[in-house]
Amino acid sequence: MTIRLLATALCAVLSLAPAFAQTPDLAAVARASGTPDIPGLKMVWLAPWGEVAKAHPWKNIIVHQTEGPAGSARGGATLQSKNPTRRGVTVWVETDGTVYWAVAEHLVPTHGDGANRNDHKYIDNRPTYRQVVGGNSIGVEFAGNYPDVTRGATEAQIAAWRVLVKVLRARYGIPLDRVYAHNWIDYKDARYCEGCALATMARQWGD
Repeated sequence: MTIRLLATALCAVLSLAPAFAQTPDLAAVARASGTPDIPGLKMVWLAPWGEVAKAHPWKNIIVHQTEGPAGSARGGATLQSKNPTRRGVTVWVETDGTVYWAVAEHLVPTHGDGANRNDHKYIDNRPTYRQVVGGNSIGVEFAGNYPDVTRGATEAQIAAWRVLVKVLRARYGIPLDRVYAHNWIDYKDARYCEGCALATMARQWGD
């Protein structure tokens, strides 16, 4: 009886081995070109990846939240793709977790307000003041906190963010402590702390 159970368990493990062997390496996928399938993400490619060596030298990630209603990420991303350097970001995340890559990674959208926060309210601003700006930071916009700006990200957005932040960090070699909320580096709407919960989550998740 014991031998039979061991044999059954061994067969089960062997049957799972091919599935594990076929699981893509997220770090390897993050260095790809084109429009790769990224495990755990529903990605809509409005601009494909090029060669990572030719991408803009992104040093930071800034997390934003827009006051647009649910469903607005697609519209924002589409407008951004048509006018890449307008005020906005490279990556947009819808309330259902869909991620829109809107801008070619060698282009720099206009986002952030110049890293004008130097009050150390949320983080030590000595390394960020006038230094963590749109020109060296890739922006991620989470849609859907209208009409209540204090509403947090949805579960689907958080699940997407858990994967997306790892992909961005792996692709551009961004350290964990360079994931920032908009409100950590710029003075923002006093009603809520834009991006703070999402940036905190990313840092707590670790590598």
